[in-house]
Amino acid sequence: MKINPPRRISHTYIQTINGSLADIMPLYCPVREVDWCEGWDPKVVYSHSGLVEQDCIFITPHGEEEVVWIVTDYEVEKGYVRMYHHVPGALITKLEIQLTPLDEKKTRAVLTYTKTSLSELGDKALQAFTQESYEEMMDAWEKAMNHYLATGQMLRGLPAF
Repeated sequence: MKINPPRRISHTYIQTINGSLADIMPLYCPVREVDWCEGWDPKVVYSHSGLVEQDCIFITPHGEEEVVWIVTDYEVEKGYVRMYHHVPGALITKLEIQLTPLDEKKTRAVLTYTKTSLSELGDKALQAFTQESYEEMMDAWEKAMNHYLATGQMLRGLPAF
């Protein structure tokens, strides 16, 4: 057996989302993200309800690979989501989202991505996962979600996230 210390990077970003927990939680869903996230196109979603739920699995394209996502926690009343995705031969990513109501129509979202390299290819992905690139992605995500919640329309032309 070979045991290696993990090569891992984690970044956290705090968003202010203009909506309630009830408005926001359903949008952290592979099916509903199609409504507000430009370029999001899952290939397959495995779900009893047809939407996000604990143990939901979905597959998205990632270049020439397919990425498998697993929702391990989805607790609407606690405003908490945790999911993992695996890029074969490269890395494992954990995404944690914690929502906290600030008032009836404003919510703080704390989003943490933690990436663990599995190979030299994963090491290259970690090098590209800078604080600056993460903040750009999360800023675009915040703008897109707030625009959708305000208008019901997708905001186009933002950097990919």
